[in-house]
Amino acid sequence: MSPIEIDQYAAEFEAFQARFARLFVRSEPREAAAQYLRGLLAAVSHKNCWQMAEATGARDPQSLQRLLFGALWDVEEARDELQDFEHFGQNDGIGIVDETGFLKKGTKSAGVKRQYCGTAGKIENCQVGVFLTYCTGRSYTFLDRRLYLPQEWCQDPARRQAAHVPEEVSFQTKAQLAAQMLAHAWTRNVPMEWVTGNEIYGDDAHLRDLIAAAGKKYVLAVAANMPVWREAQPVVASFKGKTGRSRKKPRLAPGAVGREAVAVVVAALPPAAWQRLAVGQGEKGPRTYDWAAVRIREKRGTVPGPESWLLARRSVSDPTELAYYLSNAPADTPWRRWPRSPVRVGASRRRSKRAKAKPALTSMRSATGAVGIGTLPSP
Repeated sequence: MSPIEIDQYAAEFEAFQARFARLFVRSEPREAAAQYLRGLLAAVSHKNCWQMAEATGARDPQSLQRLLFGALWDVEEARDELQDFEHFGQNDGIGIVDETGFLKKGTKSAGVKRQYCGTAGKIENCQVGVFLTYCTGRSYTFLDRRLYLPQEWCQDPARRQAAHVPEEVSFQTKAQLAAQMLAHAWTRNVPMEWVTGNEIYGDDAHLRDLIAAAGKKYVLAVAANMPVWREAQPVVASFKGKTGRSRKKPRLAPGAVGREAVAVVVAALPPAAWQRLAVGQGEKGPRTYDWAAVRIREKRGTVPGPESWLLARRSVSDPTELAYYLSNAPADTPWRRWPRSPVRVGASRRRSKRAKAKPALTSMRSATGAVGIGTLPSP
């Protein structure tokens, strides 16, 4: 937005900014926060302190830098205030869980290690943040974040202390971090019907169950070797093992059909099962894929679990390029009436990446001193 456009909404802007005034004890950081918000709205190519200060008419970026790195304010309360915004969201909103890597040169930043970095598309020295973003038919926004702390970091007290990692922080998988953010958003009554994400989250049965238990629907990508059953199978609830002890964990009954990888199930579908659908506009026109859907049983433990949809997306130009998704949408959901999430997962994730990029997210120590990921620009 241009300064003139921002001034046109001056009353609305001041009312919005006033919601966060209680987070700042002193007037200086409160004024800097208003400047920071104006900088985020400014039409500058890089949302760093220097460019944002110039766009807002400040002589230098020192006030913004003090706000981000020195002032005392609660970033978690700021997040909650945003999630409580009364004009926010739609009932059919989509929650998107995804991770982003932050390239680093040193070894002292919390969580840094050589690991896969989506930003670079390969293994690099980086930090990884897990993000929850939000998409509706009208727009998209950022909701929450967590820093992924690798297991070797959690087991190194000296390194943790040097990086100011709080003692209560323990190792959690990316799917567990996503579950925390989703649960928090739901407690704040963020309207959300669907949850989507890549294989890191779709391969985790506990996350899928958490979403379903909350009354939400998921469309989550899964690996090609994800095991499923084509239909329900007889199960033995309890049995005696080789030692004669009674075992209560269920297992497949004799004669039951074994599980299969989702890729095998999809490969067996007839040509008539595929439909060509556009999932949104791309740079060269509509982005079109072939889609197929079949009812299956997800795996829980060693036996068939809940009945779900297995979706497959196939490239039109390269039929060997496939992606697979599991969804707990109702069995009577017609193809043409599926909401945005099932057939526009790619579009939602692209919006997720834009929502994360717009505030110029960077990893850092938050203003309160806790290690985390902040919606803050680098100085």
